[in-house]
Amino acid sequence: MNDWEIHAVKYADRNARTRADSFIIDDNHSAPHAMDYFVWVLKRGNKVILVDTGYDSDEAAARGRPIAMDPREALRPLGISPEAVTEVIVTHLHYDHAGGLHMFPNAKLHMQSAEMAFATGPCMCHDHLRAPFTASHICEVVKRLYSGNVVFYDGEAEIIDGVTVHCIGGHSRGLQCVRVRTEAGWMVLASDASHYYENFMARKAFPIVVDLQDMMDGFETLERLASHPRLIVPGHDPLVREVFPVGAAPHIYRLDPGPTRDIEL
Repeated sequence: MNDWEIHAVKYADRNARTRADSFIIDDNHSAPHAMDYFVWVLKRGNKVILVDTGYDSDEAAARGRPIAMDPREALRPLGISPEAVTEVIVTHLHYDHAGGLHMFPNAKLHMQSAEMAFATGPCMCHDHLRAPFTASHICEVVKRLYSGNVVFYDGEAEIIDGVTVHCIGGHSRGLQCVRVRTEAGWMVLASDASHYYENFMARKAFPIVVDLQDMMDGFETLERLASHPRLIVPGHDPLVREVFPVGAAPHIYRLDPGPTRDIEL
């Protein structure tokens, strides 16, 4: 089979949020709006690719954002040990997506050149732009670079048959989504190109943004890449747990067969 399995692995949540934290423009900014944190696993036969790494307990303590489970432990029901992970697609370098790079010491990183330039360049002189990044995470990428374990892309690229990356930008300069061929069709892991279904379905921008036009244009890109809009998987939406079946453990959700129902906002 040439199709990939996709597993969404939840390792944390943050429920003390409001809709003002999720949408720049909204009619009910004060209403509660929960957020889930995931990493994603692509599997085909013996081949495993990890998409993002989550963050660890030290980062959780530093930011006051506890994790429910160490990402390494969260992956164990899938039979994945950290040392065995050899490929990590880094959608972007924000702390909750790249904060666990050090936990996968043998992995080659796949990321956009624009993201590395952004995270190490003059934009980081601004507190607001620097806030979602952590210096030690960026230093980990530099160490991997100097050991020959980073592959950079500029725009669109094929990682392996059935897995492609596409630069979206918007939320972070080099944010990329991941397109995966599954039994349900081409599925798109949006990561933070769309934190929630509501972002792309209602064309509502997320407040952490570097380039608003890129973010808005990115919603159209997600729809173009997916075989059907229902195969776009947002990066942080608790609704993912309602429309996809539970997989190898209660915190793991099997995405590749497709959702069990359509999303209604």
